Amino acid sequence: MSNVAYMSATPPEKESHIDQSQLKTFYDRKNKIGWFLMKGSPRPSFTLQLLDDISDYLENVKTEMVSSRGEKYDYLVVGSDVSGVFNLGGDLELFKVYIESNNREGLLTYAMKCIDILYQNMFHYNLDLTTISLIQGDALGGGFEAALSSNVIIAERGVKMGLPEVLFNLFPGMGAYSLLSRKIGFAAAEKMILSGTLFTSEQLFEMGVVDILAEKGEGEVEVYRYIGSASRANNTYKSMQKLKDICNQVTYKELSDIATVWADSALQLSPRDLRMMERLVRRQTAKSGGA
Repeated sequence: MSNVAYMSATPPEKESHIDQSQLKTFYDRKNKIGWFLMKGSPRPSFTLQLLDDISDYLENVKTEMVSSRGEKYDYLVVGSDVSGVFNLGGDLELFKVYIESNNREGLLTYAMKCIDILYQNMFHYNLDLTTISLIQGDALGGGFEAALSSNVIIAERGVKMGLPEVLFNLFPGMGAYSLLSRKIGFAAAEKMILSGTLFTSEQLFEMGVVDILAEKGEGEVEVYRYIGSASRANNTYKSMQKLKDICNQVTYKELSDIATVWADSALQLSPRDLRMMERLVRRQTAKSGGA
């Protein structure tokens, strides 16, 4: 791990990297950090294009790690390039199209794209690095699931997170139950999913879901503060990460089996459920400043 020189006022400058259409990426050479910031369009959700952009970026990271013999990256930080929003979750407009055309294959393909990224993020791409979610805006549904998959979750005060899928008679099918149940227990995870309640970052910090609670506007500073602490106790932090990998195992099969249940459940939604999904799409569009 690199020897981090933490600067309290201003984090180190980041170099531009390869930019995809719905993803901005940067590299902090001094601290060996890859930053990738989501900017889904037309809404800040997981569009197919955003999923492909993330996959392409991560493949590039793995290639660079091989060519550098594991020296280029110590951390990968996922955040957002949309003010006030981390990610609002699955592409509900696309889901509606797939459901109305009874396209089970489309639903499953989408779900597996999400799982492929989430599973790798959980186990830090089988590389000697740490994944961090930096949440500076609302993380809902699949956005919350994505945030949960990182090794470290840093959230600013006042942001909202939760799983509202029950509002349109579905459930979060890409990792939420698997990840939450290992953090807060099976009963609490089920209660959270069935309630559809949105929680503040402060509440989730108290529950043990969020690892580090940052003051508003200081999320990036907390990333560097965490890295500074990890650098000073490198052996302990690395060992704890290995322990988590051993004790909190989630298999790919578990995730894919749940995704299959999700796709089949989605095809059972009623016209009333789909109308609620439409209303949520309009809310997402309004939240992103769209028409």
